[in-house]
Amino acid sequence: MLRIAVPNKGSLSGPAADMLHEAGYRQRRESKELRIVDPVNDVEFFYLRPRDIAIYVSSGRLDIGITGRDLLVDSGANAEEILPLGFARSTFRFASKPGAANSLADLTGKTVATSYEGIVGKHLADSGVDASVVHLDGAVETAIELGVAEVIADVVETGTSLRNAGLEVFGEPIMKSEAIVIRRTGADAEEPKVQQFLRRLQGVLVARTYVMMDYDCRVEQLEKAVALTPGLESPTVSPLHNEGWVAVRAMVPTKDAQGIMDDLYDLGARAILTTAIHACRL
Repeated sequence: MLRIAVPNKGSLSGPAADMLHEAGYRQRRESKELRIVDPVNDVEFFYLRPRDIAIYVSSGRLDIGITGRDLLVDSGANAEEILPLGFARSTFRFASKPGAANSLADLTGKTVATSYEGIVGKHLADSGVDASVVHLDGAVETAIELGVAEVIADVVETGTSLRNAGLEVFGEPIMKSEAIVIRRTGADAEEPKVQQFLRRLQGVLVARTYVMMDYDCRVEQLEKAVALTPGLESPTVSPLHNEGWVAVRAMVPTKDAQGIMDDLYDLGARAILTTAIHACRL
């Protein structure tokens, strides 16, 4: 039975549960449940603190887990990323009072406050910067005002909270994070149950990214139409009852679908339809 760690709360929890449900796995009905078994798919899910998941997976007690790239790096656990999942994206940046620092080199001899000392400490060491790192569990933007640190390192989305605290970001991003699937470093990469799990999640990712597009067009416009809708390998083309017309079916990126429909219509294509893809295997 495949043993999988899943975030039990926070920004990772809901989207992870939704993705697993779309992939055909049973999920818990109540947030108090810490473990459930999905006998149909031969999987056991363990709902754990997101920060602890990399540690459990690295121990070998659990086969794989869903966590954040930031949490994996911060933990220093003997685990590795095997599939990015595209949600819970975030960017880590340094910030300080205006003019206090402009580049990574300016951090030499300074103190940096963060909730992710593993990430920041590694980044500073890799960059050859000698700075102190202070761990705070939250609200790190107050560290400068209270004199705990001269610089902070934190997740930056819009930057509003930093500006409200009189701070500004500087330098290149420390890292960009998102939800990922992890396994213990050196674990069997071809284990069948793990590969099946990954294929299902990849199917969900593709289904969310693409729609199926169907349309009719005249034969003389087919090559131009196919150039607009090449599909993943090649579109399906079928003759229609009316001579000189064909029906075309292809997967197209969801974000481009409306523009492609406009271009096809201008070519003379008609009966242009898009339908959602609920699951797929590539």
